[in-house]
Amino acid sequence: MTIVYLIIYGFLLTAVLGLIAAWIDRKITARIHYRVGPPFFQPLIDIIKLVGKETLIPKGASRAMFISAPVIGFASVVMVSALLWGSNNNLFSSFLGDIIVVLYLLSIPSISIMLGGFASGNPLARIGSSREMKLLLGYELPFVLAILVPVIKSGFSLKLGEIISFQAQNGAFATYASGILALIVCILCIQAKLGLVPFDCPEAETEIISGPMVEYSGTGLAIFRLMKNMLLFTLPFFLIILFLGGFKFSGITILYSVLKYIAFLLVITVIRNTNPRLRIDQAMKFFWGPTTGIAVIAVVLALLGK
Repeated sequence: MTIVYLIIYGFLLTAVLGLIAAWIDRKITARIHYRVGPPFFQPLIDIIKLVGKETLIPKGASRAMFISAPVIGFASVVMVSALLWGSNNNLFSSFLGDIIVVLYLLSIPSISIMLGGFASGNPLARIGSSREMKLLLGYELPFVLAILVPVIKSGFSLKLGEIISFQAQNGAFATYASGILALIVCILCIQAKLGLVPFDCPEAETEIISGPMVEYSGTGLAIFRLMKNMLLFTLPFFLIILFLGGFKFSGITILYSVLKYIAFLLVITVIRNTNPRLRIDQAMKFFWGPTTGIAVIAVVLALLGK
C-alpha cells in the first residue's frame, strides 16, 4: 500500500497539480507583462521535450553525483507529498514527529541542487551552489521558528493529523495574531525555497546563467523542473495544512479548498513579479534580521495564547 500512496498521491496527483500550478503562474506572469502566455499543456510539453533530448555530462564532473542529484531531490518531494496527502485525507495514521520528517525532506531539494552544481565542475554552477547553500542557511531558521506556532497552538503536537483535527474543532491558526505572523514568514521562506524572485540569486539567469543548472540537459534537467513544479503545489499545501486546516473534499468545502490554494499561488506570483532580485548578502540579512524577528514574536505570542 505504501508504494500505491507514493505513486498515486506522492507522484501522479502532485505532478498534475504542480504542472497546472506552473501554467497558472506563467499565465498570470504573462498577463502582467501584457503577453498572451503559454497554452495549458506547455509545462507538460516542456518536460516531455527535455526527456527526449540527450543528457550531456560535462568533462571532469563527478558522474555518479551529477546523475543522482536530480533523483534525490525528486524522491524527497514525492515522499513529502505522500505524507501530506495521507495526513490530510486520513489515509493512514499520523506518526509522532511526522512534521519534523516533512521539514527534513523539504530541505533535500535545495541540497540536491547544490550537489548537482558542485558535481558539474562548472565555475558558474559552483557559484550558484554556494549561493543556494547560504540561502538555505538563511531561511531555514525563521521557517522552523514559524512552524513552531501551529505546534504550540495545537498543544505541542508533532503530528500533522492532530494539527488538522485541532483546527477543525477550534478554528484555523491563521485567525490568530501569532498564526498570521508565522504564515507571513512561511510565505517568504517558501518563496526562497522555490528559488523565485526576489530570492532567485542561486539561479540568476542574467548573472550566472542558471547557476547550478547550467550544465544540466535532457532527463536530468527535466527531473529538476518537474521537482520545482511539484514543490509549487507541495509547499503551499503544507502551509494550508498547518495554518488553514488542510483541504476538505465534501460539498461546498471543495471550492473553499481550491480558493485557499489559488490565493497562495497568487501571492507567490505577485511577489515574484513586483520585486527586484536581492543579492545573496541582502537575502541573508533579510532572513536573519526582520524575518527571524517576526518569527520569534509569533512564537512568543503563541506561547501567550494569542
